[in-house]
Amino acid sequence: MMDRKLTGAHYGLRDWAMQRVTAVLMVIYTVFLVAALLMLPDSYDAWRAFFAQTWVRLLTQVTFIAVALHAWVGIRDLWMDYIKPFGLRLTLQVATIVWLVGCVVYSVKVIWGLA
Repeated sequence: MMDRKLTGAHYGLRDWAMQRVTAVLMVIYTVFLVAALLMLPDSYDAWRAFFAQTWVRLLTQVTFIAVALHAWVGIRDLWMDYIKPFGLRLTLQVATIVWLVGCVVYSVKVIWGLA
């Protein structure tokens, strides 16, 4: 039976990978959005039709979730590094989770047009 190490360099690998993957997703979406900005006609109807497409909505939603995950890893690390009292750090982490989940839920309402 192998003993599990409680310390080591591999515990941050998941967070590092999450930051990199979500950053790549955000860059792809930004390039996509800039290209759309340059190619679409300058009218509300054109933009509305473009963002009404399911694949655009899906890409937008995935990107918003990536932003939330990216923010969580960064802010959680900030709280762990600079807030030493456990109770305050836990409170800030829970508040961050509640805020980010609320933002994702609201993004579903906005992106998919749910009333």
